[in-house]
Amino acid sequence: MRLAIALLHYPVLNRAGETVTTAVTNLDVHDLARSALTYGVERFYVVTPVAEQRRLVNELLDHWCRGFGARYNPDRRRALELVEPVATLDEALGDYAGRTGRAVTPLLTGAGRRDGRPLRDLRRELQRRPHMLLFGTGSGLAPELFERGWPVVEPIEGTTDYNHLSVRAASAILLDRLVAGCRNDSQDIQRNDKASA
Repeated sequence: MRLAIALLHYPVLNRAGETVTTAVTNLDVHDLARSALTYGVERFYVVTPVAEQRRLVNELLDHWCRGFGARYNPDRRRALELVEPVATLDEALGDYAGRTGRAVTPLLTGAGRRDGRPLRDLRRELQRRPHMLLFGTGSGLAPELFERGWPVVEPIEGTTDYNHLSVRAASAILLDRLVAGCRNDSQDIQRNDKASA
C-alpha cells in the first residue's frame, strides 16, 4: 500500500461557506504526523500558500527532527520526519508522484458529503496504486476540489446526527478504518485461500 496524507489550509471553507486560508496549528501537525506513522503513511503534506506559515512548520521540524526535541523525544522525531510543508496541493501531488514513480490518486474527505465511496472499495484500490488522502481545516475542503472528479471517501458516521469532528480525530478514524481494514481484508483473503486449498 502506498499512501500519503495532506492537510489543506487552502482552499478550505469558513463557517460562512467562503473559501479562505486557515492558519496552521502546531497540534494538528504533531497529531496527524503521529497517526501517519502509526498507520504506515509514507508522507504527510502540510499545504498552505502562506510562506510565513510554512516557515513556522519548518522551525517546528528543525526543533523536533534536528534540534533538542530530536534527542529529547526520538519517537516524535520519527513521526515528524514524515512532514513536508508545501505551498499547493499540486506541489504535494507532484512530490509524492516523484517519490512513488507513479500517478497519485487524491481521495477527498468531507463530513457533509453523501456521495462518498465505501471504504471497502477504496481499500482494494489502495493495493493497486498510490493515493493521497486529503483533509481540510476550517469547515472542510472547498467545493472547487470536489469539481475535479476525484474520488470522495464516505463520511464518518457516529451514532447521533452530530457530525463535527476535529480534523485530528477524523483523520485518525479514517486512517484506522482504511489502513487497518486493508490489513484485515488481506488476512481474510489468506484465510479463504488456505481454506479452499
